[in-house]
Amino acid sequence: MGTTLAQLAELVDGTVFGNPDLVITGANIIRDAVAGEITLMDKPDQVQLLMEKCQASAVLVSQASEKLTIDGIVVANVHEAFGKVIRFFLPWEQKPASGIHRSAIVSLAAVVDPTATIGAGAIISDGVVVGKNTTVHSGVHIQAGCRIGNDVTIFPGVVLYDRTEVGDRCIIHASAVLGAYGFGYDSSTGKHILSAQLGNVVLEADVEIGAGTTIDRGTYGTTLIGEGTKIDNMVMIGHNCRLGKHNLICSQVGIAGSVSTGDYVVMAGQVGVRDHVHIGTGAAVGAKAGVGSDIPEGQQSLGIPAGPIKEIMAEHMAIKRLPDMRKTIKSLAKRIEQLEREAEAVSQPAIRKAS
Repeated sequence: MGTTLAQLAELVDGTVFGNPDLVITGANIIRDAVAGEITLMDKPDQVQLLMEKCQASAVLVSQASEKLTIDGIVVANVHEAFGKVIRFFLPWEQKPASGIHRSAIVSLAAVVDPTATIGAGAIISDGVVVGKNTTVHSGVHIQAGCRIGNDVTIFPGVVLYDRTEVGDRCIIHASAVLGAYGFGYDSSTGKHILSAQLGNVVLEADVEIGAGTTIDRGTYGTTLIGEGTKIDNMVMIGHNCRLGKHNLICSQVGIAGSVSTGDYVVMAGQVGVRDHVHIGTGAAVGAKAGVGSDIPEGQQSLGIPAGPIKEIMAEHMAIKRLPDMRKTIKSLAKRIEQLEREAEAVSQPAIRKAS
């Protein structure tokens, strides 16, 4: 299916430069675009790459340039516009009609809004409440007493343990597990006896949980994920944690029990956080860092153990200089030995003369 550049400009509320009747048959990134497709350029320094390496017939830009020799569209937000173009050529799978699939198992004691969609093989247990326009995909298991808000999407294979609460507009990706038992044991008798697992997990509104992520229930209270927080794939969050609003938690982060964070905290990939640590509002923790103590508001941290980024970078630079420093020290040691021998040789005749 093809469309003209002018029609695409209308779709994205943009302005055409070049031939408005140019037919576009698809959209792709600079690396992969071929003739007939439109691409996007989100950085001015991509002009040369676009002109020399890309076969696209047109481009979306935020500002026209004389260096561009192909047709295109000027838009206010390149990525938002490109997303609309991609969906035009490759429309997302249409949401199934609301209702409960005949193979789903829904308790008579559950309340499912008529506008909600329950997919094939999903299990909705006693006391569950599912809100308006929420989609529960196939194979999801929602245990007793869970409460799911409005406009929520829960992808296949997700398990919500009992009494988990999910706020409006949350997205939970495939195979995530919310509310599993925390890793806590009483070992005083010589055996590892599972501690109380009486709490739950609460997601506030607009939270996104990545595929394969696990969030443990609180021991007695709630493990809380604050409004707008986005959690990547394969993240582990321990029992009793309380994450603030609008955090960004990247893949393979591991957070031990009873950790708390402020708002707008960022943790890069594979960060590890020990138990009972607090990370302040606006703090950022670099990849692979090991957080063993509290981090104050706004601090950028790195390293194992994690410390202020300027200090850690200075340490790294010093470590890189160690080979040269070792050579310098060996050279200085040899020089000192030589000077000592010369001084001894000079002093010997004077000693013999005095005697």
